[in-house]
Amino acid sequence: MSGRPESRNWLTRPLPPSPALLASCSKGQREPSLPSSSVLPTQVRLQTQTTYRGIVDCMVKTYRHESLLGFFKGMSFPIASIAVVNSVLFGIYSNTLLALTATSHQERRAQPPSYTHIFIAGCTGGFLQAYFLAPFDLIKVRLQNQTEPRAKPGSPPPRYRGPVHCAASIFQEEGPRGLFRGAWALTLRDTPTMGIYFITYECLCHQSTPEGQNPSSATVLVAGGFAGITSWVTATPLDVIKSRMQMAGLNQRAHRGVLDCIVSSARQEGLGVFFRGLTINSARAFPVNAVTFLSYEYLLHLWQ
Repeated sequence: MSGRPESRNWLTRPLPPSPALLASCSKGQREPSLPSSSVLPTQVRLQTQTTYRGIVDCMVKTYRHESLLGFFKGMSFPIASIAVVNSVLFGIYSNTLLALTATSHQERRAQPPSYTHIFIAGCTGGFLQAYFLAPFDLIKVRLQNQTEPRAKPGSPPPRYRGPVHCAASIFQEEGPRGLFRGAWALTLRDTPTMGIYFITYECLCHQSTPEGQNPSSATVLVAGGFAGITSWVTATPLDVIKSRMQMAGLNQRAHRGVLDCIVSSARQEGLGVFFRGLTINSARAFPVNAVTFLSYEYLLHLWQ
């Protein structure tokens, strides 16, 4: 864990803040990434509702009841905020690495950081970006859990008419703190997960790259894909808890906290409940994160 990787790849080389921020604004991120947007409602519903027998059953019922539009509910807000979330995560990660190496290894600033520094920087980025992401993620989960078909003349309207109405309703009914419902579970999910995310990527790049060379595009794609899968395997249990806490007070009873949600979910549905959505998360994680890291590396290399 404390060894120093030999491969001089662009992601772990401490860079000036502006290229890192620009690059992170120009690519997709793990949570609301565009290629996987259509499967996110399925994931959220599997985690928060008990009416589905599995992925296929959920997708079939969503299509029959809500048409293709049902698979894209709640995506406009995450898509609109993706650049901000990306810049926060990767900007903090890059600048934390810069601060750590400048403090601990001033004479070796041009060399890649240690795995320990990578993990700390990833955890820092995950911790801080969680609070930027929390309101957007809450609105996404609330909208995606609306199973009403598209409004027709004479039919009752859905609880939320869109992301702005959803945000305004939560603020009015639950106060400012309501917009951060589930933020603590989101923080617990993202803090260690992002450390594992970055360190898995760097470790795989190091193992597959000859000493003194930059990783090839194929290496970046494979390492990024497996980093995404590894991070979701780690994140899924708390992702389930996070989604359930965000729905508390609407379709479910309110939980007193993260621990109460964990205990009550396990008692009622067994330990398997904490891995709902893992299959679909893993399936989308590989291609999404492969492209994510390849884009980020390319843009940083281009702007050096």
